[in-house]
Amino acid sequence: MEPDPKGGYVLSNLAEVVERILGFLPTKALLRAACVCRLWRECSRRILRAQQSVVWVSTVEPGPSSSHALVQVLAEELEKVQVLPQTVLYIADAETFSEHEECPSHRQKKARRRNSKETATALEKLLPRRCQVLGLVTPGVVVTPMGSRSNRPLEVEDGEAGFAILFPKIDGVKIQTFHFCKDLKTRVFDESQFAEAGLKNNPDLRVVLLFGYNTWKSGGTRFLHQIVNRLNEKSIILAGGHVESFTSLTSENNTQAADSCGVVGLAFSGPQIQSATVLLDQDVIDERTAEAAVQRLKATNIPEHNSLGFMFACVGRGYQHYKTKQNLEADAFRKFFPNIPLFGFFGHGEIGCDRIVTGNFILREYNDTKDDLLHGYTTVMTIIHLGSAKANQA
Repeated sequence: MEPDPKGGYVLSNLAEVVERILGFLPTKALLRAACVCRLWRECSRRILRAQQSVVWVSTVEPGPSSSHALVQVLAEELEKVQVLPQTVLYIADAETFSEHEECPSHRQKKARRRNSKETATALEKLLPRRCQVLGLVTPGVVVTPMGSRSNRPLEVEDGEAGFAILFPKIDGVKIQTFHFCKDLKTRVFDESQFAEAGLKNNPDLRVVLLFGYNTWKSGGTRFLHQIVNRLNEKSIILAGGHVESFTSLTSENNTQAADSCGVVGLAFSGPQIQSATVLLDQDVIDERTAEAAVQRLKATNIPEHNSLGFMFACVGRGYQHYKTKQNLEADAFRKFFPNIPLFGFFGHGEIGCDRIVTGNFILREYNDTKDDLLHGYTTVMTIIHLGSAKANQA
């Protein structure tokens, strides 16, 4: 058949029609379509600018023995997503992400021999070259399965699991990764690093997710205190915890990570951002007290659309803390926030407190005493609202 000249005219001259058609394409296909002609390139750029919804990829199933399941799932899902990630936070379980050995037994699965650097490289090769990547390995993972924001979040304390949150460029929001590595030669912290990371002289700073690695090493706790004390302000949310290791290769200082200790994280800036956090301390021992704590978070009235939830819990909590009742804290979060996906981990210490930032209002009564931000045997629940995007885009 001869090509339809009218169809060719429409696809090469009518921007409204072309943009409508290209809008159905996943991002990878859209980028390829942008190479066809100038009109398609301009339409593709407008579509990409409009795609500002946060997307996540997750897995709770074992992958091939040669690599973590998150690598395979991310490779598949990146062919489908309609977002161009600029910043990515991924977290995977320590047991199967890194190389380890198991005693030979016919009852046990085959040993999964892996290398964390190789796995991290495989993950980051899937992402855009200019994308900021922060990768963490933790003893356990809190993850919302893909498909719907209302899916039940899971506390995976044992077994293979992981997730990657893909942040596109969002109008009015700036997300920066940072990495502070302890200098073995000097105890003086370079303040200029704070300014470069957007953590100093930044009136739009709203949220800092902060993670310490190798903090058990000599001087690690003191170094973490140096960072946290500088960020202990009523005007920002600070949340996070101690992780098993830091695996991202996008930081220039990562080569020192294996031998030293340090702090990595994400800084969220933008006047439209709202955030709140509550601390579930050691007195939270059952379903009733857990729900009461999360209900205080609900009372902040932060919008559910275009929001993310984070849960940073101690390895001593979970089903052991709640007398073998599994998933209790994640279920409490889902009860009060049915449309906010929840992510996080079980780690070796928690960072956070009770605080809300919407304008100048805070959850606790204001006083001049700084909050105690470093904890053990607790859980930190945090919500981040990224702005007033339409609910059907979130």
